[in-house]
Amino acid sequence: MAETYDVLKLENQLCFPLYACAKEIVRIYRPFLDEIGLTYTQYIAMMVLWEKKQVSVKELGEFLYLDSGTLTPVLKKLEQKGYIKRCRSKEDERVLIVTLTESGEELKKQAVEIPTQMGKCVALDEEEARTLYRLLYKILNA
Repeated sequence: MAETYDVLKLENQLCFPLYACAKEIVRIYRPFLDEIGLTYTQYIAMMVLWEKKQVSVKELGEFLYLDSGTLTPVLKKLEQKGYIKRCRSKEDERVLIVTLTESGEELKKQAVEIPTQMGKCVALDEEEARTLYRLLYKILNA
């Protein structure tokens, strides 16, 4: 009978180490992000904007796997800091467009070393990191 419930043991769950690692990674990011005044969610939103310069809230949510309810307070805060502007699309007023500001672009210069610093904190070599990246996206895209 005990074997029936082995599937419920924490040690048999793939989701638990993923969850714990995600929390730990965000914790390790915190001091680096504190230096530039961003939360992790604000940081990943800015990463998309540094690359794309302008996106709809819907597109940003798709890139980040976040819903608009989660994104809205993040974007409001980034707008208050002067890093982004939000405005309605001229073609379709239902669409909210997020645009990187000059201050937001300047912030990129302060953030550029964060990935390198984080790489030093994670105990994976380059090949292991690439494999993990590929496997995680395989899960996300399934």
